[in-house]
Amino acid sequence: MHRELVGLSSMATRPILADLSDHLRTAHDVPVRFESAGGVEVARRIREGAEADLLVLADDAMTALEREGLLRAGTLRPLWVSQVVAAVPAGAPAPALATVSDLRAALTSAARIACSTGPSGTALTGLLHRLGLDALAGRLVQVPPGVPAGSLLSSGRADLAFQQHSELMDLPGVTVLGPLPGDTALTSLFTAGVPATAADPARSLAALDLLASGRAAALARARGMTPAGPVPPRP
Repeated sequence: MHRELVGLSSMATRPILADLSDHLRTAHDVPVRFESAGGVEVARRIREGAEADLLVLADDAMTALEREGLLRAGTLRPLWVSQVVAAVPAGAPAPALATVSDLRAALTSAARIACSTGPSGTALTGLLHRLGLDALAGRLVQVPPGVPAGSLLSSGRADLAFQQHSELMDLPGVTVLGPLPGDTALTSLFTAGVPATAADPARSLAALDLLASGRAAALARARGMTPAGPVPPRP
């Protein structure tokens, strides 16, 4: 039997990759195991020489790692697009979120707004600036890497949270309101690649192709993400 492939990923893709790892093992006899942590932490580990066969992170982080020579050239694969959604504590009144005015009202009425250290948190800060709501930055409560922002809702430490749908959809004590309206919608692209430290790049590439398969797309939709589109040809 082949050695188990080890992948690293951010928390947003953990549920999808857990499902896909089971599928690859049972349907394709490809043993894969992913370890998930905050995206900033995973990128730091790669920069410090962590060995891995596969890597799945937000696209900007992957592009930076490729530029630094820490990924095998030409192995980047756009996989899934994730929407950032808003959520409130379960049982709390659900504010309207149909228009940008609704979003402004929800933001300004929240005393504490939970967000992540990942791409959704960065995007939320940028959105506040675009909406002219920089004064609300002091209400943001940023969770540590790897901790879901929704956990602050269920513990009563925040009134409103924004994070990737996949990280909030199954969290107890949380009611997902939905994606942000109109041109305030926030999305993140998650991309896979083969780290320079991969022991068997050919096997890693074969597994990566399976992550971009039709079966993977179906699992992604079930977990709140959509396929990124056709996989570009391999150089």
